[in-house]
Amino acid sequence: MSTSLAAEIAQTAARLVVEDGLEYGPAKHQALKLLALPARTALPDNDVLEAAVAEHIALFCADTQPAELLALRQVALVWMERMAAFRPHLGGAVWQGTATRLSDIYLQLFCDDSKSAEIALIDQKIGYQPRTIKGMHGQPVEALSIGQPVPALDTVVGIHLLIYDLDDLRGALRPDAQGRAPRGDTAAVRRLLESAL
Repeated sequence: MSTSLAAEIAQTAARLVVEDGLEYGPAKHQALKLLALPARTALPDNDVLEAAVAEHIALFCADTQPAELLALRQVALVWMERMAAFRPHLGGAVWQGTATRLSDIYLQLFCDDSKSAEIALIDQKIGYQPRTIKGMHGQPVEALSIGQPVPALDTVVGIHLLIYDLDDLRGALRPDAQGRAPRGDTAAVRRLLESAL
């Protein structure tokens, strides 16, 4: 695939991520359709798309995105504290810093018993929707999804609690190809919030 074609796909997908709230995978496939490219066209990797998302935000959302990201991180921290017994880690765009008001919050929970987080939500009388979504390393994982009103953003944000075994925690903290932490614990999210204030 030519560099210019990869860049065009990434830029189109980035617009869909930022302006429509699509996840990376669906955004890349939708970009192929919008560009009238064959479905088998090679897709840019997530690092290329993440760079395109950051560029799109810098060009078109620089005045609003920082406050939206801050609000999402504050909501994430509330949920991390609520689910503290399950060693929550924040991942995705809210952790990486490319989230907007349309982004969902992805919290990975590392549980001794896979049903314990679900029981905790039931005990707290929190309604949720069980589903299977793509988790770490692209593997399907059980998730508990909640709609959380966020008055600061005048919207409802999706909170997805991804359920992992406690043993998965070690591999979850390996740095990515750029040497960055792919997710952060409660203390790391607190530090991000303190540095933003």
